[in-house]
Amino acid sequence: MGSTAELIVDARNGTGESPVWRADEQALYWVDIPGRALHRWSPADGHRTWRTDQMPACVAATATPGRWIAGMETGVFELMLGEHAPAIARPLARVNHARPDMRFNDGRCDRQGRFWAGTMCLDMAAAVPAGACYRFDGDDTALPSRLAGFIVPNGLAFSPDGRTMYLSDSHPQVQSVWAFDYDTASGTPSGRRLFVDMRDLPGRPDGAAIDVDGCYWICGNDAGLVHRFTPDGRLDRSLAVPVKKPAMCAFGGAGLDTLFVTSIRPDGDLSDQPLAGGVFALRPGVQGLPEPVFNG
Repeated sequence: MGSTAELIVDARNGTGESPVWRADEQALYWVDIPGRALHRWSPADGHRTWRTDQMPACVAATATPGRWIAGMETGVFELMLGEHAPAIARPLARVNHARPDMRFNDGRCDRQGRFWAGTMCLDMAAAVPAGACYRFDGDDTALPSRLAGFIVPNGLAFSPDGRTMYLSDSHPQVQSVWAFDYDTASGTPSGRRLFVDMRDLPGRPDGAAIDVDGCYWICGNDAGLVHRFTPDGRLDRSLAVPVKKPAMCAFGGAGLDTLFVTSIRPDGDLSDQPLAGGVFALRPGVQGLPEPVFNG
């Protein structure tokens, strides 16, 4: 495999997002947002899919196999995965969107197991800064916004010690990644500061992951690259994937040394990127961290 991207699933996802590696199953899960589906792949069992009633944008594992937390269109849901039927969705917490044409986007758990997710307008081209970030601890039925003013919040990640939170805005007018001081006891971000200005770098900042060295890996959407930034914001390397729109990356595999990358399959002529919407694997030469499970 090496640093050359290998196709593991020709998924043809409209928007493949939120890859999560479950070490106890040795399996990768991810969503296709417009396809309204949760996918699973493992080297032992291959690929399978569960359909959902609403668009799932981001998911987090729980300690219970087959039970997931998901940010969808109208709020945070519990997804129960069975053998044959579509995923059973149970609403856990609602959000009062700033506009009716909104859904959740990128999200994950912090190191303590709290679920964070951001929202965006469905029409990204409208460039409306109505997006907000929410935190779900497990006992809320209505979620207040914790951070606001984003067009497309993305790139959410937490440092190995959990004390730094990263967040980006993917919109072409913004293309920035910020770092926050993060109070691990209360789950509160503060001290927002610019971490990386990606306007002068190839690709818009999309989904992200953290490795054991505390480096921040983020997909360069539109550029077919995955970038690694050191904790001081320096670009360390860029790895290529054979599609223009990598969407999010996650570490997994038996040694957590495989970087899985989901992608977007846009409309139009795909003769120059027939594998768009696929899921890829690379060996970047570093290890990742186990993804925290939701503890609510």
